[in-house]
Amino acid sequence: MKYRTIRKTNLKVSEVGFGLWTVSTGWWGQFTDDQAVALMRKAFDLGVTLYDAADTYGNGRSEELIPKAFEGKRDQIVIATKVGYDFYNHAAERKGQREIPQDFSPRFLRFAVDEALRRLKTDRIDILQLHNIHEEQVKDDAIWSTLEDLQKEGKILASGAALGPAIGWMYEGVDCVQQRNPIILQHIYNLLEQFPGNNLHAATYAKLPHVDATVEDLPEFKHGQMTIEPQLDTSFLIRVTHSSGMLEGKYTENTVFPPEDHRSHRPRSWLINGLQKIKTLEFLTGKETGRTLGQAALQWLLTEKTVASCLPNIYDAEQLTEFCKAVDQEPISQAELSRIAELCADNFGVKEERGKYKGTMEREVVER
Repeated sequence: MKYRTIRKTNLKVSEVGFGLWTVSTGWWGQFTDDQAVALMRKAFDLGVTLYDAADTYGNGRSEELIPKAFEGKRDQIVIATKVGYDFYNHAAERKGQREIPQDFSPRFLRFAVDEALRRLKTDRIDILQLHNIHEEQVKDDAIWSTLEDLQKEGKILASGAALGPAIGWMYEGVDCVQQRNPIILQHIYNLLEQFPGNNLHAATYAKLPHVDATVEDLPEFKHGQMTIEPQLDTSFLIRVTHSSGMLEGKYTENTVFPPEDHRSHRPRSWLINGLQKIKTLEFLTGKETGRTLGQAALQWLLTEKTVASCLPNIYDAEQLTEFCKAVDQEPISQAELSRIAELCADNFGVKEERGKYKGTMEREVVER
C-alpha cells in the first residue's frame, strides 16, 4: 500500500480506502456485523488506513462498525464520516435509496457530530463531510463557521463536503472549492464518468475571477497531466471508482442484479453500452501491464495529484485484495493517459443520449 498526506493537514491516508456504504446499507448485498468487521480487518492487514462512513448509512451502523473492527487501534486509522441527514426524526420515511430530509443548521450539526463521536467511541473525527450539500449550503456562512468552531474545539481535525447522491452537482462542487476552499471534497469520478468531476478538479488549479464565473473560465484540465500546481487546497476522495462495478470487468450481457441491488434500477442500455466502452480499454490490461481492469481504474484516478484517496465499493476479500494491490502494479503511463483522454472525448466510441445529471449543472452568465 502507498500513502498520501492530505494537503494542509497531518493526515496520512492510504491510496485505497474503505467506504462503509457497501457493508452497512444493504444496497450491495446483506452483511452481518461479523462479516463486515472481518472485511474491514482484512483491509487493515492489507494496509488500508482510511475508513469512510456516514451517520445515515444504516442509521448509525457504519459508524458503530469502526470501533468494533479496530478496538485499540484508533491512532492507526483515519476516520471520515458525514452528517446532514436527519435520520433521527425521519428514519421511518426511508424507502430504498430515496433521500430523507436534511438539516444543516448549526444546532443540528453539533448534535450530529456529538452522536457520531459517541457511536465511533472516539474523541475526534479526522475528516467530517457535509453530506450531499446543495448550493444553499455552499453559501451559508453559519454552516462553515460551525465547522471552524468544531475544529477549534478538537472535535474534528479537517472538514469538507460530499456531493451526491447521484453523479452531477457541478456548480455545487466548483463553488464549494472556490468559495470555501475545503480540505476535502468527495465526489463520483471514474474512467467512464469523467464529467462533471473533471471540472471539480480543474477548480483547484486557479481562482476564478468572480463568484458567478462559469466552468469555461477554469484552466483546461488534463487528468494526471497538469503541469501547473493547484492554487487552492482542496483534495478529493473519489467514490464509485469503478462505475458501479462496470470497470471491474466482470459483467456480461447476461448479468442480472438482484431486485434489492441498486444496479437493478439502471436501464439495460447502461450495461450494454458500458460493455462496449470497456472493450476500448483493453490496452490497459493483460500480461504486458500485469494489471486487471479494476486495478487500472484505480491507478488512473491516482495519477491525478489532487486525489487523496480512492473509495471503491468493496464487498468481498478477493476483490479487496485485488484493489489494494493496484498501487503495486505498473503505473499508468503518460501515453496511456493521452489515449484514455482521446477515447473519453469520443465517449469511448459509443453513441448514446447525454447522461442525466443532478444538481446545478448550468449557470446564468451575468454580464459585467
